Amino acid sequence: MHPVLVAIGPFQIRFYGLMYVVAIVVGYFLLKGEVRRKGMGLTPDDVMTLIFWVVVGGIVGARIYYVAFTWEYYWPDWKEILAIWHGGLAIHGGIVGGLIGGFIYSRRKRASFLALADAVAPCLILGQAFGRFGNFMNGDAHGLPTRMPWGIVFPPGSIAGDQFPHMPLHPTMFYEMVIDLAIFFFLWKIRKRPAKDGFIISLYLILYSIGRFIVSYFRADSLMIGGVRAAHVISIVIIAIVTPLLIKERLWSR
Repeated sequence: MHPVLVAIGPFQIRFYGLMYVVAIVVGYFLLKGEVRRKGMGLTPDDVMTLIFWVVVGGIVGARIYYVAFTWEYYWPDWKEILAIWHGGLAIHGGIVGGLIGGFIYSRRKRASFLALADAVAPCLILGQAFGRFGNFMNGDAHGLPTRMPWGIVFPPGSIAGDQFPHMPLHPTMFYEMVIDLAIFFFLWKIRKRPAKDGFIISLYLILYSIGRFIVSYFRADSLMIGGVRAAHVISIVIIAIVTPLLIKERLWSR
């Protein structure tokens, strides 16, 4: 595993960045087909613009969330906040930021936000799965030491390898990647089921929160809130908000 795929002088193609590109390209084609199937009247250029808003919002939200929890590191050098290539993007902030970006686009386009969110949700969770492979190549988003036979020893120079040298760790990025792929295939399979707008995005939020809650028990780099893993707190909050709305509005049926 190595974070850099190609290096020519100062020019580098990093696996993590490449996974973003792959996620955007695959997401574009999937989303273009979905908005056509749903008869939303969006052109390919509209789809690309929507992806732009979601991606930019996601990156900004992920960075703000991470910096907010690690402010003591960034306080001495504010310029480091902009250096996202050094790492420091948190998925929960990315989800919130991406939804805000999609909401802004829906207002500008005068389109249904929930209908757009339903179309985007499967693409989003698939993109997260690609991103976790990038985490593996970076050696971050890593797990705690384990004696399980599938534990992975990360090389020196990686974040995981430097924190736990020569120790097998839970490959938490793969745990989450498998969960993300399972959620994607489930959402993709049921997406044609007659339901109210907001059904697919609600399932995405609930299912991913459950998956992330479980995986976070094995993570070594969790952000903390008062001694509690932030991912646990945020996951519970999302489930507690979205589940009652899903039931109250009976989103699974028209």
